[in-house]
Amino acid sequence: MESQVLTPHVYWAQRHRELYLRVELSDVQNPAISITENVLHFKAQGHGAKGDNVYEFHLEFLDLVKPEPMYRLTQRQVNITVQKKVSQWWERLTKQEKRPLFLAPDFDRWLDESDAEMELRAKEEERLNKLRLESEGSPETLTSLKKGYLFMYNLVQFLGFSWIFVNLTVRFFILGKESFYDTFHSVADMMYFCQMLSLVETINAAIGVTSSPVLPSLIQFLGRNFILFIIFGTMEEMQNKAVVFFVFYSWSMIEIFRYPFYMLCCIDMDWKVLTWLRYTMWIPLYPLGCLAEAVSVIQSIPVFNETERFSFILPYPVKIKVRFSFFLQIYLIMLFLGLYINFRHLYKQRRRRYGQKKKKMH
Repeated sequence: MESQVLTPHVYWAQRHRELYLRVELSDVQNPAISITENVLHFKAQGHGAKGDNVYEFHLEFLDLVKPEPMYRLTQRQVNITVQKKVSQWWERLTKQEKRPLFLAPDFDRWLDESDAEMELRAKEEERLNKLRLESEGSPETLTSLKKGYLFMYNLVQFLGFSWIFVNLTVRFFILGKESFYDTFHSVADMMYFCQMLSLVETINAAIGVTSSPVLPSLIQFLGRNFILFIIFGTMEEMQNKAVVFFVFYSWSMIEIFRYPFYMLCCIDMDWKVLTWLRYTMWIPLYPLGCLAEAVSVIQSIPVFNETERFSFILPYPVKIKVRFSFFLQIYLIMLFLGLYINFRHLYKQRRRRYGQKKKKMH
C-alpha cells in the first residue's frame, strides 16, 4: 500500500531580492524541488506532522522569479531560497489572494518593508566598503608594504655605504696615506648614488611615511650634497686632497650603524648592541664629520677665488664683483648651525631611549 501524500507546514519571509521558504520536515530523503512556469514544486520523503510520509506542495508566485531555486537540508527542516527576477517588495507570496492553509509567515526572518530597506542599504554600504578596502588596501596590507619598502631602502643604503667604508679601509691598510689622495676617484660614483638616494628620507618624513622630523633630514641632505657636488664635484683641484678621505670615511661610518638599525626596526627586531651604537656613535662622528666638511670648505675658498668659478658681477649701477667664496664663508656658519640642530635632535632621541631607564634606577 502506498504511503499517503501530505502537505508539510511551510513558513516564508522575503527581502527585496529574495524569498525564503522553510519546510518543516526532518530526515528528508530524495527531495525534488523545481520551478516551472513560475510555480514552485516540492516533493520529498520525510518526517513531518503526520509522521514518515511523502510530503508535497505547489506555490504559484505573485511575480516572476528565477527558475533555479537553492535549498539546504538540515536535520529538522529544508531551507529554500528563490531569487526574484525584479528587486521589489511583494504584498504577498502567492498569486492567489487567499493564503494557503499550510503557509504561514516565518517570524524568525520576517521584516517589514522599511526594515528590509535598511538591511539592504546596510549590505550595500558593506559591499562598497569592501570594494574600497580592496582598492585602497587593508591597513594591515598597507603597513606591510610600507615596512617592506623602508626595509629595502635601508638595505640598499647600508650596502652602498658599507661598500664605501670597506673600500676606503682596505685601501688605507694597503696603500697607507697614499690612499687619501685617490679617494674621490675610487668611491665617488657610489657616494653620488647614496647621497642622491638619501633624498628619499626627506620625502618620507615630509609625507608622513616615517615619523622623523623633516628639518634635520633636509639639513643633512643639502649639506652633504653641497660638499659632494659643489666643493668636490665641480673642482678637480679639490678631488685630490686628503680631506676627501676624512669626509667620506666619517659619512660612511655614521651610516653603517644607522641604516641596519632602521632595517631591524622594520621587522620589529631590537639588537641591543646595534641600538646602542646607533644612539652613541654619532657623538664623536658627527662633530668629526662636520670638522672635515669645514676643512674642505676652507681649503676650497682660495681655489674658487683663483678660478673665479660661480663668481658674478652685480648689474649696473652697482657693478660689484661677488666672489663665490663669500657664500662659502656664510656656509661655514650655517654648517655649524646645522650641526647644532642635528646634534640637538639626536641628543633628544638618545635621552628618550636611555634617559628614562636611568631615572627608574634612582
